[in-house]
Amino acid sequence: MKHLWLTAKLDIVESLRARWFLIYSIVFGGIVAMLFAFGLTESRVLGFIGLSRLLVTYIQLAMAILPIFVLITTVRSVAGDREAGVFEYLLSLPVGLAAWFWGKIIGRYVTIFLPVFVAMLGAALWALVQGVEVPWGMFAYYTALLAAMGWCFLGIGMLISTLARSTDVAQGSAFMVWLTMLLFLDLILLGVMIQGRVSPELAVTLALANPLQVFRTAALAMFDPQLIVLGPSAYVILDLFGAAGYKVYALIYPVAVGTLAAAVGFFTFRKSDLP
Repeated sequence: MKHLWLTAKLDIVESLRARWFLIYSIVFGGIVAMLFAFGLTESRVLGFIGLSRLLVTYIQLAMAILPIFVLITTVRSVAGDREAGVFEYLLSLPVGLAAWFWGKIIGRYVTIFLPVFVAMLGAALWALVQGVEVPWGMFAYYTALLAAMGWCFLGIGMLISTLARSTDVAQGSAFMVWLTMLLFLDLILLGVMIQGRVSPELAVTLALANPLQVFRTAALAMFDPQLIVLGPSAYVILDLFGAAGYKVYALIYPVAVGTLAAAVGFFTFRKSDLP
């Protein structure tokens, strides 16, 4: 256990010094600053005003940006260390493979979630200073959603990293996974539905196997509990889960996917030829 936390601490320190972490922090901090600068807290859209409107916009932007940042920065963990010959030294140290692997995950999770949370917390604190009402319930749920999505794509990134033999292959694979979840799966399902090969109910069920789609729908449910904007698909979702049940599912499912991917990645890593 001691080696696990030492590995996590080392990864956090290395990440905080890395250039990618600075860019990553600037992006999410800049998004919040930009939304405030454009007076988004003073506008009214779909009945949302104040910080609620800012959080709705922030979560939609984070949905596209966070996964690719997490994947690209994570896939270098194992593949990059393999190329750098780190494992040759690791095998000579009293550090178990499990402690190193899961320590890496814990450390990386802290560094990828910290800027996102600090940006949201900064927005809430600034709103309090400006006398703007803070919707703490929405703030807490959106924070939990981002935490769940971060863990999900962290696990997927670690799995890709253990399977790839080089950082170039790992980064290319990460980009394709992100693009597939963000766009291609929806287009494929839409095409299949138009051709009448599957029922709308089955198509919606398959779509909800995509963690990014689950996250997107949960974000919509915060300002549209009946999911009217989704049309007939809303009936399938609400019949399967109910409004409250889907919010719980949107938190549990991505965490389960990330944990499973990380576990498969660990067993692959343990059985692989490390050097």
